[in-house]
Amino acid sequence: MGKAAVELVGVTKRFDEDVTAVDALDLTIEDGEFFSLLGPSGCGKTTTLRMIAGFEFPTMGGVRIHGAEMGLKPPNERPVNTVFQSYALFPHMSVFDNVAFGLEMKKVDKADVETRVRRVLDQVQLARRADAKPSQLSGGMQQRVALARALVNEPEVLLLDEPLGALDLKLRQNMQYELKDLQSRVGITFIYVTHDQEEALTMSDRIGVMSAGKLLQVGDSHQIYETPTSRFVADFIGDINLLEGEVTGSGTARLSNGAVVRIPSGHPSNGTVTLALRPERLMLHPMAGSLPEGRNQIRARISRRTYYGDVYYYDVEAGFDEPLDVKEENRPDVARHEVGDEVYVSWTVDSANLVSD
Repeated sequence: MGKAAVELVGVTKRFDEDVTAVDALDLTIEDGEFFSLLGPSGCGKTTTLRMIAGFEFPTMGGVRIHGAEMGLKPPNERPVNTVFQSYALFPHMSVFDNVAFGLEMKKVDKADVETRVRRVLDQVQLARRADAKPSQLSGGMQQRVALARALVNEPEVLLLDEPLGALDLKLRQNMQYELKDLQSRVGITFIYVTHDQEEALTMSDRIGVMSAGKLLQVGDSHQIYETPTSRFVADFIGDINLLEGEVTGSGTARLSNGAVVRIPSGHPSNGTVTLALRPERLMLHPMAGSLPEGRNQIRARISRRTYYGDVYYYDVEAGFDEPLDVKEENRPDVARHEVGDEVYVSWTVDSANLVSD
C-alpha cells in the first residue's frame, strides 16, 4: 500500500485532569511489522492499542491507518481486528462456526464464507479440528481459534492485547513461536501489547518500551536489550547491574565503591554517570589466578550462589549498596565458585552502557 501501517501523531489521552494515560506519543509502525508495545501495568500500552482500535479516542493528536485519518470512527469502521486475553469463544458452536460468525453477521456470501474460513483454519493449523467444540481444544488451540476469527475478516492490522496471558508457561513459550510464524505467513501488521519482556524480545521485529504514558525507546530486540538508552529501559528489560560513578578524566570514572574503571565513549567530561552491565557480561576470577588483560576489574566476595541447571547465578558483594548479579554458564571449563570466596569481577569496556535517568 506504500504507506505506514499505523501512525500516531502527538497522541495524548487524558481521563481527567490528574490522569494522563498516554502523553504526546509519536510512533510509526511499518507495513508487515510485528511490533510490540512493552511496559509495566499502567504505562499506557493498552490505552494506546485501544485508541488504534477505536475503543478510545485521543484527547489530542491523530491516529492514521495506511494514511487514512481515523478520527472518531468506531471499531467496526476501522480496518483492524483485536484479539484479547479472553478468547470469548461460543461454547455451543464448532470451531468453523466460531470463525465464520463475524462474516455471517456481515451477510457475506455463503460460498465466500466457506472459502475464507477454510483458508484461515489452514493458516492457524486447525483445519482438522473444524468440527470440534472449544471445550475439546487445548488452551493453545482455543487461542488459535480466536486468532482465526480475527484474521478471517482480512484486517489491515491485527491488534493483540496480551493474548497469551491465560496460558501456562510452556504453552505460552510454544505459542510465541507459533504467533511469529503465523504473522510471517499471513504478512499483515501485528501490534502486540505485553508486559512480558521474553515475549517481546522473542517475537518482535521492533519494540516500543513505555513508562508513565511516554514512549522511552523504540528498536529491535538486540538494540533494546544490548543498548538501552535510559535507566528505566535497562532495568525493565532483563537483569541489570546499575553502577553510579563520577567522571575522573578522559575515559574513566570512580565508582561509588571507590574503584576507578574505564567507561564507554560518549560520556560527559565531568559529573555523574550510570553504568549498565548485564550479569552475563561479567566474569569471576579466583584471587590467586591470572586476570585477562584489557578488562575492568574490582575485588569482591561471593555471598550467594543459585543453581539453574544451565547457569549459576552469583550475588557478589563489591562495596556497592546492592550486590552485583553475575551469571556464568555451567560448563566444565568455567570455574565454580563457593559462597565466601574472594574473587575479582571483570568486564570489557564495551560491554557496559551509559544510561540516563
